[in-house]
Amino acid sequence: MYQVNPQNNDKTLANELLTQETKETIESWLAKYPSDQRRSAVIGSLHAAQEQNGGWLSKEIMQAVAQYLEIPAIWVYEAASFYSMFFTKACGKHKVSICTNISCMLNGAEKIVDHAEKSLGIKLGETTEDGQITLVKEEECIAACVGAPAILVDEHYHENVTPEELDKIFKKLGGEK
Repeated sequence: MYQVNPQNNDKTLANELLTQETKETIESWLAKYPSDQRRSAVIGSLHAAQEQNGGWLSKEIMQAVAQYLEIPAIWVYEAASFYSMFFTKACGKHKVSICTNISCMLNGAEKIVDHAEKSLGIKLGETTEDGQITLVKEEECIAACVGAPAILVDEHYHENVTPEELDKIFKKLGGEK
């Protein structure tokens, strides 16, 4: 596995793969932490790299982030694979996360999942053929219990979701079947 030597300031991969805008975003995150705590900038850096890379993190882009941060690549991979907000394989332009935790479940989340799968012709964890929408694997909780059932669409909350509202959301995203 690729690892970055913190004493080596060679940023060849980072300079080849990361855009200037992404590097500037990473620099703004690095500025918030002491120089010996560069690892603290991983989450913000991964968000910037994921946005640059069309909504997902390839192995190479994660390696570039590690190289730019001058930290071991495994630290970047750990964060990317732990948090559900990061995608380590190609996915749709829009990501729809449906909460299935207790409050949402008791208020009809199962019906919302079924409707979403039927409307889009895909299952949770899959992407529509046109690449527009990925139904993210089940979300344990999105912290919107009061508005259950709730979903996240590209990090925007929708509460008290009904099948009809879901259809309207999909139509706006260009993913109606």
